[in-house]
Amino acid sequence: MSAQLHIDNLCAWYGAAQVLHGVHLRIDDGEAVALVGRNGSGRSTLAKAIMGLVRCAGDMRYRDVQLVGLRAHRIARLGIGYVPETRDAFPALTVRENLLLGERKGTRFTLRDAYRLFPVLEERSSVKAGALSGGEQQMLALARTLTGDPSLVVIDEPGEGLAPQVLAQVAACLAMLRERGVAMLLIEERLTIARALDARVAVMGQGVIRFDGAIASLVRNEAVMREWLSVG
Repeated sequence: MSAQLHIDNLCAWYGAAQVLHGVHLRIDDGEAVALVGRNGSGRSTLAKAIMGLVRCAGDMRYRDVQLVGLRAHRIARLGIGYVPETRDAFPALTVRENLLLGERKGTRFTLRDAYRLFPVLEERSSVKAGALSGGEQQMLALARTLTGDPSLVVIDEPGEGLAPQVLAQVAACLAMLRERGVAMLLIEERLTIARALDARVAVMGQGVIRFDGAIASLVRNEAVMREWLSVG
């Protein structure tokens, strides 16, 4: 299986502060990878580096195109979607207007798909995004990204603050994406959605990947669990 995203010795900085210290990671076509770790481990910084939002150096290729040095809009046009932890819906626009902004011609994930998967978005299609609940905004952010027809989606903490029922809807959406051949990098503090997707797991600690393998192998690795993950 070919690598869709290949990262080798990636470093990243906020100003003079270095956060990533030589990250190695690959995501194959159609593969789901869950990136876990404690807060401050560098997970969100890696997501921003992939999208060209922080200063970085190293080798980072998407379908053999070098991403380091590219602007965010060019990276998005290559087929990488990004759902940030902040969700970033346009608050003054309606739900429908937000979805149409992200839509690309010939997309595999249409406005109709968004409404079928998240019926509440259709019910509230004329409501401004700023008036939505946190769970509704998360669904909107995910659906808007998907209407751009990405082949790889980077999703930062999709389950943060969501009720179990909404979390199940988000997990169902991501499972559908896997069935459609969309690869994903899923940033989670826990392994809730990763387990549902049978995702490969990469553990980040202090800006470095400390483990990369199956969930079953991770839970048997007491040293990694104790040193780099919050367990209790």
